[in-house]
Amino acid sequence: MSPARGATYGLEDACESTSFAFDGADDLDGRDLWSMPAAHAARSVGVLMQEQQAGFEFTVAETVALGRTPHLGFFDRLTCTDQAAIAEALDRTGLTPYAQRRVGRLSGGERQRVLLARALAGEPRLLILDEPTNHLDVRHQLDILELVRDLGVTVLAALHSLDLAAAYADTVLRDGRLVAHGPATDVLMESTIGEVFEVDATVHDVGGRPGFALRPPLRVP
Repeated sequence: MSPARGATYGLEDACESTSFAFDGADDLDGRDLWSMPAAHAARSVGVLMQEQQAGFEFTVAETVALGRTPHLGFFDRLTCTDQAAIAEALDRTGLTPYAQRRVGRLSGGERQRVLLARALAGEPRLLILDEPTNHLDVRHQLDILELVRDLGVTVLAALHSLDLAAAYADTVLRDGRLVAHGPATDVLMESTIGEVFEVDATVHDVGGRPGFALRPPLRVP
């Protein structure tokens, strides 16, 4: 996989364990991720899982600093380079004013941003998000995806919402196999949605992007 920097790839209805497979192998720029040393892979790929927990007694800054772990030896201390990466991750996610606040005192949307900042602190080239909007209300769903879209990092995200995929993904894939590939306006068509999700779908234009009305398929007795 040679992802375009800053592109967002949406995985629709992704399987429970998020993965990405191209040509039978999980690879980054032609190198098999599974053959890389774990620390090297962790420096290249940042991951935000849907059930990931943050230590509630840690401060925001302490939690984000954990993202530098792949860059450190066993007894290494944080260097100026590490501190700069942590500060940048806090800034990019709007968390600098919260740096000394306990994670347990934050809202769900703010904690999700902390975990995103932790992934960004590792300076990954590819960011994998497993249902990043899970358990968030509508406003925080939009906030986190707006933030992710503007990061300038290639993103592979598992999303269960057609509307969110249409609004934020540059390319839409589906559930371990390539059903359709391309911009949401070309991929999320009524025939494709019906085939993949086994529903009756009506697609309409909403400000230049597709919107959806979904119904159970009509079954003739």
